[in-house]
Amino acid sequence: MKKYLCFLFGFILLVSLSACNHSPVFSGSRTGNENQFIMEYSMFNTSDAQSLELEKGDIIDAQIVNTAGNISITIQKDGEKPIYEGENIPTSRFQVEITEKGTYKIKVTGKKAKGSLSFIKSTHD
Repeated sequence: MKKYLCFLFGFILLVSLSACNHSPVFSGSRTGNENQFIMEYSMFNTSDAQSLELEKGDIIDAQIVNTAGNISITIQKDGEKPIYEGENIPTSRFQVEITEKGTYKIKVTGKKAKGSLSFIKSTHD
């Protein structure tokens, strides 16, 4: 009987300790529509995506502020080959020019990330 009680106590202790290690998935704010994708976060430990409606010649103005953790980004049109891919992106600004009209999906993945990101459509003139 003692053996079973020790096993049960050990199992309960293990389950309790593993529950304490659970870190939040997302803590922050998010705004997105067909023209922009903006996030600010104190914890980003998941993936999120936003679709933008873009014309040939449009530009995506991207700004990443990474104060901790890792951010990965993929931008692609309707399941085609990505037009931009990056992993472990540091604080940076860049632009992606659109060469073909369509719906482009921006997917971001954070791993214990803190900071902000924005992708804003700039129209061509």
